[in-house]
Amino acid sequence: MDGLADLVIRGGTIVDGSGGDPYVADLAIAGGQIAAIGEGIGKGRAEIDARDRLVTPGFVDVHTHYDAQVTWSERLAPSTWNGVTTVLMGNCGVGFAPCHEHQRDMLVKLMEGVEDIPEVVLTEGLPWNWRTFPEFLDALAARSYDADIAAQVPHAALRVYVMGQRGADREPATPQDRAAMAALTAEGLRAGALGFSTSRTLNHRTLDGKHIPTLRAEEAELTAIAHAMRDAGAGWLQIVSDFEDQDDEFGLFRRLARESGRPVTLTLLQSDTRPGGWRELLARIGDANAEGLRITGQIRSRPTSVLLGFELSQNPFMGRPSYKQIAGQPFPQRLVALRDPAFRARLLAEGFEGDRRQRRVERWDRMFPLGDPPDYEPAPETSVAARAAREGRSPDAVAYDLLLERDGKAILYLPVTNYAAGNLDVVRDMMADPHTLLGLGDGGAHVGIMCDATATSYTLTHWTRDRSRGSLFPVASVVKRLAADNAAAIGLTDRGVLRPGMKADINVMDYDRLRLHSPEIVYDLPAGGKRLIQRTDGFNATIVSGEVVYRDGEATGALPGRLVRGRTV
Repeated sequence: MDGLADLVIRGGTIVDGSGGDPYVADLAIAGGQIAAIGEGIGKGRAEIDARDRLVTPGFVDVHTHYDAQVTWSERLAPSTWNGVTTVLMGNCGVGFAPCHEHQRDMLVKLMEGVEDIPEVVLTEGLPWNWRTFPEFLDALAARSYDADIAAQVPHAALRVYVMGQRGADREPATPQDRAAMAALTAEGLRAGALGFSTSRTLNHRTLDGKHIPTLRAEEAELTAIAHAMRDAGAGWLQIVSDFEDQDDEFGLFRRLARESGRPVTLTLLQSDTRPGGWRELLARIGDANAEGLRITGQIRSRPTSVLLGFELSQNPFMGRPSYKQIAGQPFPQRLVALRDPAFRARLLAEGFEGDRRQRRVERWDRMFPLGDPPDYEPAPETSVAARAAREGRSPDAVAYDLLLERDGKAILYLPVTNYAAGNLDVVRDMMADPHTLLGLGDGGAHVGIMCDATATSYTLTHWTRDRSRGSLFPVASVVKRLAADNAAAIGLTDRGVLRPGMKADINVMDYDRLRLHSPEIVYDLPAGGKRLIQRTDGFNATIVSGEVVYRDGEATGALPGRLVRGRTV
């Protein structure tokens, strides 16, 4: 290279994102790009000693819900604490643009119900300095971040914007409605959206139980949007579905992939009620790709789970009358009551009052102490039910006492998907399939019951080093999945691989020291709202556009991250 490099990463083990074998080399950065990789690179203006360290591309998180957080914060933690340098938000059909002023409360309530972000946080935090989707992107483009951000056009917001209450009530779209939604989708793509997202799952509801506006949207409506995407020549379709009738649903998605000419990505999880259904769906995805369609299954590298705790949004006793009496108190006051032997005896003598969905918090055989470091693949004999049987106590008494540990901040782990057999063998099979993408971390959402934005670090540690209950993957293949594969899937060809000319989004990590800590609650959201965060050891430096944004887990103050806009034909 000519001239002095801005930054040289010296002597690291390069895991370049291609899937090829790691090798030792220097890496030079100039002007926000990788200038050279090799031996004997000259001195830089600044240097990082990366001997005995891994040097990888920055990770690309294709499934987040930072749509609100990016409007009030420059930091996308905890994703950025875990090596993520690009996030894609606007998933699952929910977001805040386009939006008429009188519809703001409707979208806030929808996001609260679907993604577990409290209404008071959104009401106080959102600046609402936009109406249309292009205006939303312009508002974000004026801000700086610790990672690059990208957005999708969310179907629920689009439907409500065009149809008003009819859209919220899930009435069929008229031809005029469909044309308007198609035009607005194209407008969003031309403004820089990287895709369009929709939800067809019964699990997505407002807090008062109403279904998401996009549930059961008719094929004519989705096809009109698909044609707009085809004409724009941009974006992917991100879809979440229950697949109650896999023939009908997947047939629809095949037709959308064909009509749009665009990639389609579908949430792929193992459910307890139909533990083999994911294999059938993955086989259909393989057949579709063999025919030339581009469909991927988007997967988690660990179970979808609910974290339970006395300081968290849910716990096993939230449906019992005595707990309901103290549920609204600040945590320190609740803890005083919970430590009272008389209160404990009274609560344990009560029954749970709530619906079937709420009662899942009493699945003692599927509930485990999370621990520190957390164990996301616990053995059945470590469950609350198994421990209770060994100790001759009731499971709820065991759970109560476990949750009082660590000054009442202990956490119980309840796997909801991907754990029907009590291990993660199914996840390994999903990860090994060429038609899957690693995603579904949900950064920015479910702030009081999960913290899966750390799945990047978990994937590296558990699936290449720490797993004791099954086989592992090579580090190089996992890095490729987290970086290059995800970047390519959403059309970002300037990142994800370490080679000259590519964007200098890079991680330097002490692989042997890489570990997750147990999640913890902080109260740093607008209006003093709480959220779960999770710290990670082992990241020596995270670099965005050539600037070090985190060094040994601490922010440097640099905010080179910007809105990334897609390209249209």
